[in-house]
Amino acid sequence: MAVDLSTRHELVGDLFKLPKTREEWDQYRLSDEQVAFYHEQGYLRGVRILTAEQIEKLRTELADFFSPRHDGHELWYEYHTNESTKPDTILFHALGAWRIRPGFHDVLWHPAFTVAAHQLLGGAIRFWHDQLFCKPARHGGVVAWHQDYSYWTRTRPMAHLTCWIGLDESTKENGCVHYVPRSHRWDLLPITGLAGDMNAIREVLSPEQWEQFTHPVAIELKAGECSFHHPLMVHGSFENRTDRPRRATVVNVFRDGVRSDSNQPPLEGVPPVPSGQPMSGQFFPLLYKD
Repeated sequence: MAVDLSTRHELVGDLFKLPKTREEWDQYRLSDEQVAFYHEQGYLRGVRILTAEQIEKLRTELADFFSPRHDGHELWYEYHTNESTKPDTILFHALGAWRIRPGFHDVLWHPAFTVAAHQLLGGAIRFWHDQLFCKPARHGGVVAWHQDYSYWTRTRPMAHLTCWIGLDESTKENGCVHYVPRSHRWDLLPITGLAGDMNAIREVLSPEQWEQFTHPVAIELKAGECSFHHPLMVHGSFENRTDRPRRATVVNVFRDGVRSDSNQPPLEGVPPVPSGQPMSGQFFPLLYKD
């Protein structure tokens, strides 16, 4: 049985390094203009997170995961070789890679991520969970329009942040993420499905929201770049129509102090955190202090 890396709340490999001086930390800081754009629009794109070496290492680790009986398969929170209901629209989606391979574990502590996340959330940050979203060449399924927090209401208050990191170039042709700017100011919408009908969300939108919805922004990124988005940001992605895969890893965090709002397990296989208690412990490590 594989070692469960969720017991290690520190770097376990040498792919990423923590800064040693204030100047080294500061190189990762977002500008005031970037932070202001995030709060105004609900997202921020084009932040460089990974080097070519780091991308290649994560791609190598990811390749092992596509075989369902890989070493450590029992540690996933969720594992779907195809989240879609159709065999001709494949969407690989899995939660829990940080427990299984050192690269995906250590990226959580990568200062290029943690410093920016700290600025956008305005406080110390804790890990929530990670995700993998992979669309094979000319075969990729869609990720339907949704708000992340609609799946996270078992935690309160809403002080969450998502970081979407491309392991390949992400374009309109291969199914990049699209955002509806300023939709983070909307109320929480009902869940209409994650890997199904891209038009299903229209049923729950007001006429004013639908008018705004018709102008989404395509978040095209170079490999190794990321986008950040607010937990109420409406977003989705279309199919991969190219001859190359579109692979991404997603890191979800929340501000330290967020509490459980349920007595049920927060993730599959994770012990319950009693309602009202702060989210902490083995599966929700502190990534960055104030």
